[in-house]
Amino acid sequence: MANSTAQTTSEMANPAREVFIFAITLVSFANMILLYVPGIPLSSSQREVLRIVDGILTLFFIIDFLLRLRAAPSKRRYMLHERGWLDLLGSLPLLRVLRVFRLVRAWSIMRQYGPRRMARLLLRDRAQSALYLIALLVILVLESAGTMVLRFEADAPGANIVTGGDALWWGIVTVTTVGYGDEYPITAGGRVVGVFLLLTGVILFATLSGFLANAFLSEPGGDAAPPADPARDEVLALLRTQQEEIRALHARLDALGIDRGPPPSGGP
Repeated sequence: MANSTAQTTSEMANPAREVFIFAITLVSFANMILLYVPGIPLSSSQREVLRIVDGILTLFFIIDFLLRLRAAPSKRRYMLHERGWLDLLGSLPLLRVLRVFRLVRAWSIMRQYGPRRMARLLLRDRAQSALYLIALLVILVLESAGTMVLRFEADAPGANIVTGGDALWWGIVTVTTVGYGDEYPITAGGRVVGVFLLLTGVILFATLSGFLANAFLSEPGGDAAPPADPARDEVLALLRTQQEEIRALHARLDALGIDRGPPPSGGP
């Protein structure tokens, strides 16, 4: 029981990563449905986009498994009793259905901590939360834009965005506002998708720059923020509440004209 609690606490030391893994697992299952459920009208090039994105997600899952293994108090317990072997197998493209166990674990952890405490933990490390959020949005934007642009461009005469690789390369250079110009949409629909990508890229990276700048400026000396500790957060919240109540009592005494007397040693 103690080891399980320690494992849960170590996982919630990085709540932004837990939410990120939960979200990309949902994206992975959505791609599985789009790829393998019959009757969904997707071309071969659009399905190629989904397969490439799933390959990128596989890298995230493997990195997440290695980080969990490294942070586990007992690697043997993590692999056997905490079902780390399912994390490893679920990271592989052919066994992606096993990623459902990641969903169950992440959901149970987030339910255990509750939405308010999760929000406090995410806001505590805003810079890292922003990085994970931007990464998630970039994945979603590239996948959706890549599939949409191929719907307009793949069969257009003289088009140069005709494969899933072409669509994702064009999406990356467009969303980052680099714009090499080697691949570009020629249809009206494709250009609308391009405008969407350009505006999204400007907004995403401007937001990311603002969050990072604010994070560095709010940490004097560049010291890293301490790791999240739910128990410590509760104690600090109680202390802040007590201090506010004491200030309110002092203000009430002052309003009534009652002398508070000399403050106690070490008091406010």
